[in-house]
Amino acid sequence: MTRFTSLALALGLAAAPALAETHMDTENLIRTRDITGGDIYTLNGPMDEDTWGNWEADGVGPDWNDIGEIEDIILDRSGQMVGIVAEVGGFLDIGDKHVLIPIEDMRLTPVDDKTYAVVTRKTEEQLEEMESVDEGWWN
Repeated sequence: MTRFTSLALALGLAAAPALAETHMDTENLIRTRDITGGDIYTLNGPMDEDTWGNWEADGVGPDWNDIGEIEDIILDRSGQMVGIVAEVGGFLDIGDKHVLIPIEDMRLTPVDDKTYAVVTRKTEEQLEEMESVDEGWWN
């Protein structure tokens, strides 16, 4: 048994440098738990394709309207983000609706150094008119 323990210890020490070399640069990575539960904002008016295509956010704008909450993040099978499930409308979880905001209609913006919000070019009314994505929608 001591020989097995010595061998396991030697292999562990030999593997340590290899594990250290696989260190990932996390500076540009965002965890989903830092996004889900975050707020969803609208710019209080629709934005055309050209303006939206060149628009960037670096924090929450003072004139943005908080219209909902990020319920979930949707990925395709290759791992690419497709959009988010947003809880919009209602009051105190009564009469709210879950809709899928596609990636092309949203921007992720930092709230602070640990959490994020989403801003969408859609109005609150446009989101409330979208198809609901309740549990039955996924089946």
